[in-house]
Amino acid sequence: MVTMAKLTESMTNVLEGDSMEQDVESPVTIHQPKLPKQARDDLPKHISRDRAKRKIQRYVRKDGKCNVHHGNVRETYRYLTDIFTTLVDLKWRFNLLIFVMVYTVTWLFFGMIWWLIAYIRGDMDHIEDPTWTPCVTNLNGFVSAFLFSIETETTIGYGYRVITDKCPEGIILLLVQSVLGSIVNAFMVGCMFVKISQPKKRAETLVFSTHAVISMRDGKLCLMFRVGDLRNSHIVEASIRAKLIKSKQTTEGEFIPLNQTDINVGYYTGDDRLFLVSPLIISHEINQQSPFWEISKAQLPKEELEIVVILEGMVEATGMTCQARSSYVTSEILWGYRFTPVLTLEDGFYEVDYNSFHETYETSTPSLSAKELAELSNRAELPLSWSVSSKLNHHAELETEEEKHHEDQTERNGDVTKLENESKV
Repeated sequence: MVTMAKLTESMTNVLEGDSMEQDVESPVTIHQPKLPKQARDDLPKHISRDRAKRKIQRYVRKDGKCNVHHGNVRETYRYLTDIFTTLVDLKWRFNLLIFVMVYTVTWLFFGMIWWLIAYIRGDMDHIEDPTWTPCVTNLNGFVSAFLFSIETETTIGYGYRVITDKCPEGIILLLVQSVLGSIVNAFMVGCMFVKISQPKKRAETLVFSTHAVISMRDGKLCLMFRVGDLRNSHIVEASIRAKLIKSKQTTEGEFIPLNQTDINVGYYTGDDRLFLVSPLIISHEINQQSPFWEISKAQLPKEELEIVVILEGMVEATGMTCQARSSYVTSEILWGYRFTPVLTLEDGFYEVDYNSFHETYETSTPSLSAKELAELSNRAELPLSWSVSSKLNHHAELETEEEKHHEDQTERNGDVTKLENESKV
């Protein structure tokens, strides 16, 4: 056991030494050496098992649905104060059930009243009497009263059952049912129309790349993801924004779960407003204001964070606002990769190959954080593409030149001293 512990410690030192050598020589990623089989078998396995068992809990799923459930809501009456929105938000099966139930209940309710009026007036006892003037002709039971209620509310008017002018209570009921029937029609048909015309399905044709990537762009470390629109009818006034979901603890000790931090994707430069005709790569520059400023490649898998991206715009066909969402967890952020180009120039037009929409390829990218790269650049005042060893050699050359200059200056001072002494003699 002691031998294996020493072997494990030595392998750890080797890995640390390699990572230090990597940081000193060049910020470009290099592959770590493969451990011997005996060392791999005897290394502690509970760490990998815990990582495998740990399930990533998303705040927003890949399809854009929020993974949040509201529990212990006591003030349920608030849902009834906005009954229209409540009905629109219901699932289709419940919405259709309520739609049928509302009409059926109103028809039955007014049919019952029509039958009561006929029963109280004695129309049921004078069905075969030609001298009797009923409230509603040819109404001889509850079924016929129910059918007359349907004809009245839907304004069908078959002409077989009609109201007479000798029944004032029936005339009042006819007015009430006509008004209430119009209100029910407006409410239920409006609810169904809004639910049908909701732009949620339009978001199904707005696609996000399955992975986000981190690589160099114009000499700066950037976080990027790709968005696209599958339809020929475009999204008008499209805009993109991103949020970092990560729990934090303040300096006072307060724990803030799922804290939301803005990720700048071009708000100040206008790059967040998109002309989404072809797929676009959205870039976030990792600078001092970025929440990824101190995150390196080695530290990224250890972070528990989630990036939520939101694409908004108006549907060109209907003018209604549409929103599409997606998210990226740490396992879906690829360090040192770029997106494969999907746009090609054909004979007279541009063609988008959506088969390559989610594809990426590996590229040379520093494994250091943006903060470490900036400190390294400021320390040497040289481009980031220079390796650290070349910078050290450059400093050594500068020191050698300074020493030579100092020696020349000493020799000149000695010659001047000799001339002064000779002049005095």
